[in-house]
Amino acid sequence: MKKRHLMGAAAALLATATVLAACAPGGSSSSSTTAPSGVSTDVSGEDVTLKMLDFWQGEEGKWMDSVVAGFQKVHPNIKIERTTQDWGQVMNTLNLRLADPNGPDIALVNNGWQSMGTLAKGGRILNLDAYAAAYGWKDEIPTTILRQEQFTADGKQMGTGSLYAVPAARSSLIGLYYNKAILDKLGLQPPKTVDEFEKACTAIKAAGQVPIAYGSQEKGASTAILFAVQDLYGSAKDIGDFVYSSGSVPITSTGITQAAAAVQKWNEAGWLTPNHQGVPFADAMNNFLGGKGVFQFNYTGSLGFSAAQKQTFGYVQLPQANGDQVVGTGSTVGNLAISAKSKHPDAAAAFLDYMAGKATAQTSVDHGYLPLLHNDVQEPAGNPELATEIAAQKKLDEGNGFVPYFDWATPTMLDTLGGQVQLLLAGKVTPEQLASAGQKDYDTFQAQRAKG
Repeated sequence: MKKRHLMGAAAALLATATVLAACAPGGSSSSSTTAPSGVSTDVSGEDVTLKMLDFWQGEEGKWMDSVVAGFQKVHPNIKIERTTQDWGQVMNTLNLRLADPNGPDIALVNNGWQSMGTLAKGGRILNLDAYAAAYGWKDEIPTTILRQEQFTADGKQMGTGSLYAVPAARSSLIGLYYNKAILDKLGLQPPKTVDEFEKACTAIKAAGQVPIAYGSQEKGASTAILFAVQDLYGSAKDIGDFVYSSGSVPITSTGITQAAAAVQKWNEAGWLTPNHQGVPFADAMNNFLGGKGVFQFNYTGSLGFSAAQKQTFGYVQLPQANGDQVVGTGSTVGNLAISAKSKHPDAAAAFLDYMAGKATAQTSVDHGYLPLLHNDVQEPAGNPELATEIAAQKKLDEGNGFVPYFDWATPTMLDTLGGQVQLLLAGKVTPEQLASAGQKDYDTFQAQRAKG
């Protein structure tokens, strides 16, 4: 598979006999750039106001305000008016809002069947293929990320077909965090392989400390460790094909059984937080930050490190158990779509292009967040923890090793596997039974899809 990086430089795009002055994400064009389909990347001229619906608040809201300010500096004739609500409010009202002619021009949509698939099928969001051609998105965005934004027009097939959203240049991964201060005291180095990780856990346990901070009280949160470890055993292709329902890949070919067996073994060895069944994952995170646990499998951006903790914690994307290939669950933190009722789709597409560009990636780093799509950002000064996340993501990008969140496979997979992890760690199901439950969930959903 060809390796692709977003370089932030202008690119020439040939479409039929017309040469388009197209731009890589985040670029701009001052010449007339009307594609054969009628879309244009030249958005200079009349004043335009775009309404945007998103869920970025607090510190994330400050990041987004900086992104908007940067875009408006490049395009002073376009004003972005943000409406922010929490995640649940946005997701629960999005379909109705996009049906309103006076609704948002741009909105954040969630990956998967229930959000992006439903909106695409219902004609609520624009098919972005023409803009993808004009801006070169399909040539520049890594294919493993691009698939996360694609659906067929009937909303029945994910991971193929047309582009319905564009990723923001900010990333979310699942991987392994470590407390370097404790490792140093024990004379251990951050692990670079699964074997090194398990040897470190053995030594940490022998020293009377908790190797892996964990809480399994909630179903959803209990799966982070399973999905992270699955990436050490399943190939990117098999995991992706299962999630996207491409072909007939069984769940047993995705590494889920081996991951469940590994987590079960670690639990039986006493490496997880004692009595983790009664520990909420939020408490497990606080335990980890407070030194009660040396490792934690978690989502990037979840831990909220203090300035001091940024000096003593780190992150690694472990290579697969049978080699040096790096596969990891990762996606953008937000997917931006254009309302089918927007009166200014060209201007909205220019903003989507900017959101996927290098300037937005750099703004992400400047605000302490992990960037996506760009390897040539200036790394943060005084934040070695974030630097380790960026280094890990570079390895994923170099090998095109991103895989989608496994629970995207069905609307109920997260709940199914979360419950199975709880049962597994209670000794009530085997790794094989866990996989069988996931396959049953998948088969039931496929049968429902077949019925339309």
